[in-house]
Amino acid sequence: MIALDDVGVRFGAVQALHGVTLEIAAGESVALIGGNGCGKSTLLRVLHGLLTPSAGRLRAPPRAAQAMLFQRPWMLRATVCQNIAIGLWLRGAPWRQARARALLALERVQLAPEAGRSARALSGGQQQRLALARAWAQQPSLLLLDEPTASLDPHAKHEVEALMHEFTTGPAPGGAPPLTMVFASHNLGQVKRLARRVIYLEQGRVLADLPVEQFFNRNVLRLVSPQAELFLKGELL
Repeated sequence: MIALDDVGVRFGAVQALHGVTLEIAAGESVALIGGNGCGKSTLLRVLHGLLTPSAGRLRAPPRAAQAMLFQRPWMLRATVCQNIAIGLWLRGAPWRQARARALLALERVQLAPEAGRSARALSGGQQQRLALARAWAQQPSLLLLDEPTASLDPHAKHEVEALMHEFTTGPAPGGAPPLTMVFASHNLGQVKRLARRVIYLEQGRVLADLPVEQFFNRNVLRLVSPQAELFLKGELL
């Protein structure tokens, strides 16, 4: 589904990504981890087409087949239902059909009772669930998430994680295969729960790319990337 070949991104004098080469198959659940400024968010934005690589080649699904969630989702000055339906309508769905799909998505994330409320009046956890519903309603094949639970309380984190798991393991809209998910996270427990593969970045470089069980096996990780092992131990500056 995704292929990067020696991809680099430069912002002026700053090289944000260095020679990133990797492939992600359809149906995978991939976590991007590393310290602040390591390149996780930049890589997600490259995948979504928000940033153009300065070097290398990228193959990814078209933007219309993707959805991206940020740490703090943007809510329109509209009702909860309209925040989903407007996007579907702009993509060409008749308003009645868009509203019906929006209500179905709200049921999926247990927000149907809030359909008529102002989206901006929701709690942070509810807004993130609404953002997930908005993404799911678009029927994407690729879901990108940038620290989706970083600012949420434990209960809200659990709710959002449950939806992320459901969206990538359960049936997708229209009988499509489960979503491919790539998410950035500082929460290593979340990575263990949701990812099947872990990519560790440091200073814009991929230093480890392993199945989740091997990444959290210190003996394996030490051989692949001593820096990643130090990060896992909390000893990397």
